[in-house]
Formats: sequence, C-alpha cells, structure tokens
Amino acid sequence: MKLRAAGFRDVLAVTEFRALFAAQLVSVTGDQLARVALSILVYDRTNSPGWAALTYALTFLPDLVGGPLLAGLADRHPPRAVMVLSDLLRALAVAVMALPGLPLPAVAALLVGVQLFNPVWNSARAALLPQVLPGETFVPGMGLLMMLVQAGQVAGFALGGLLVAGLGTGGALMADAASFAVSALFLVSGVLPRPPRETSGVRWWPHVRAGWTVVAGDRRRLALVALGCVSGCYIAGEAIAAPYAAELGGGPVVVGLLLGTFALGNVLGMTALSRIPPAQRGRLLGPLAALACAALLGCALEPDLVATLALFTLCGVASSYNLIANTTFVQLTPDAQRAQAFGFALTALRVSQGLGVVLAGLAAERAAPHGVVAGAGAIGVVAALGAARLWRRAQPAPR
Repeated sequence: MKLRAAGFRDVLAVTEFRALFAAQLVSVTGDQLARVALSILVYDRTNSPGWAALTYALTFLPDLVGGPLLAGLADRHPPRAVMVLSDLLRALAVAVMALPGLPLPAVAALLVGVQLFNPVWNSARAALLPQVLPGETFVPGMGLLMMLVQAGQVAGFALGGLLVAGLGTGGALMADAASFAVSALFLVSGVLPRPPRETSGVRWWPHVRAGWTVVAGDRRRLALVALGCVSGCYIAGEAIAAPYAAELGGGPVVVGLLLGTFALGNVLGMTALSRIPPAQRGRLLGPLAALACAALLGCALEPDLVATLALFTLCGVASSYNLIANTTFVQLTPDAQRAQAFGFALTALRVSQGLGVVLAGLAAERAAPHGVVAGAGAIGVVAALGAARLWRRAQPAPR
C-alpha cells in the first residue's frame, strides 16, 4: 500500500508546532506593522520622503550583519531561550521607540537593534523545527511557516495603516511591542526547552567561521544558496510594481493586484510541493527556478493587465521551489552549525534580493517597466540554469 505524503493537517496536530506557528504569525505581523508606523512617524516629523524611505531601508540592512555574526547563538545556546530573549528585547526596544518626542537618531538606533535580532530568531527557529517536526512532517511544516510569513506581511501592512489612523504612531508601535511579548508567551507555554546542538565549547568567532565553512565547503549547500539567490532576478516584478501598474494604466489597486498575484501563486505552489513525495522534490529545483524567471519573459510582449497577472501568478507558483531549497538546506546541515549556516544563507538571499530591487529601480528610470521585468527574467533564466547545473553536479554518484 502506498503511503501518502505528510500534509498540513499532520503538522498542525503537533502541539509544539502550533505554538511556533502562532509565535511566527504575531511576530511577522508586528514587524510589518512597525515598518508602516515608523515610516509615517519619520515623514510626519521631517516632511521628507527621503528620510521616510531611509527609515524603511534600515529595517532590512541589519539582517546583513545579524545573519552571519549573530545567527549562531541558537547553536551554542538553547534555541527556545534564544527566541524568547530575542522577542523580549525587541518588545522593550519598540516600547521605548513609542515614547513621544524621542529624538529620531535614538529611534533609528533602536530600530537597528530590533532588526538585528530578526535573523537570530529565524535561525533559532530553523534549528528547532527539525526537532519539533522530524522526518516527513518537516517539509509541510516549513511550507506552512513560509506561507505564513507572506500572509503576515500582507496583514501587517494592512493593519499598520489602520492602527496608525486609529491609535497614532505611538499606539501602533506599542501594539508591535505587544506582538513580540505575545510571541514569547506562545514559545514559553507551547515549546519544550531543548539543549543547544553545539556542546563542544567552541568560541564565538571560530563558530562563525565554522558556519561559513559548512556552507562553502559543501557543493550541495552552496548550490542551494545559489538557487535561492536567483530570486534576486525575478523580484524585479515586485520591485517596480508601482511604475508597472502606471504603465498598465492603473493605480494603487493594480499595484496590490500585481503583488497579490505573485504571493497567491507562491502559496499555491508551496501547497502543491508539500504533497509531492520527497524523492521527487530535488529534481524539480532547477526546472522551477528557471520557470520562475522564464514566466517574466512574456512581459516583453507588453501584455494587458489580465495577461500580466497570469504571468506574475505563474512566476509565484514556480518560485515556490524555495520551499524545497530551504528545507533541503536545513536537512543537509549538521545540527551543531545549523543556525549559523542558515544565517549565512539568509544573508546571501537578502543581498541578492536587495541588489535586484536596486538594479530594477535604476533600470526603470531609463527603460519601460515591462522591458525591465522581461530583461530581469532573461538574466534569471541564465542564472537559474547555472545554479541548477551546480546542483546536479553536486549530487553523489549513483552506486
């Protein structure tokens, strides 16, 4: 009799996973809420779009430092304790940011501190999840959490505007501080304490170097990171959604549709992939990465809104290959360096996406948005094929 692959119902039946799920939901939603509130706070005080944009950018930059340098804390200390402490420190910092009249340099410094702990929290979750969901339940569990991140971002942006309108920026920031405290409560009450995976007493910097060696010293893990970084190409559709919507003759509603169809496609793709037998998932990595970029080539034909939405949806469906890349990377990484290695991979992903956003924006200053998106898709196809070749060559020879 053929056994069915583990599904979402199986992982939601695990009490500890439900606690992680709830903690992730409130944490991500609060994080996006704070981004909206801070952008409005800075703009209200300075009346400068540039300063508001810079404040928004500050919410991403600390990941580039926190990923490689701090993510390994979850290897050397109990992961649940690392997550709870990260939540509490973020709650305290955001509560201080909500104080009326706090100087903007102090707000910026606190913001950087808050964001430094994001990769720490995520890496600790990556180290903990395989212990909470061993075996076949790991992939659908990771899929649910990845879908939750996207849903939480949308909800946070929407709630951010409503809360700022109803409570002011200070009230919205206090709601964000409360979300981190609630996340910590879910973790303490629902997740069992576990010892750290790294017990050899290795000091901080040698552990950081060991984490980099784990990534760079294994061709499979390096190929998986390369496949993930292909997202820096197909992110162009999201990066210039506003000018693309204007080219299509639409406004904010069309911007929301462009972003929403990509997210919807991604959720649909991850739902389907989580049900595919494990032996077949690895073979889909290269083709799906290439398809995610190839879908955008259709933008060169200047399609109308409906056709563009279809292309973006297809790109989102194919980009769900990141679920396979993510889970495979975690499963291939030794327990003792899992959080540190995941931090390096997360940093590489952030760099590639950040560069993709900047380059797409610069290109859109000189070229039509549909051409920019199609060009990024063409570059992405080449990059995806190269990364897929690395992945195939890294596989062990059959016996």
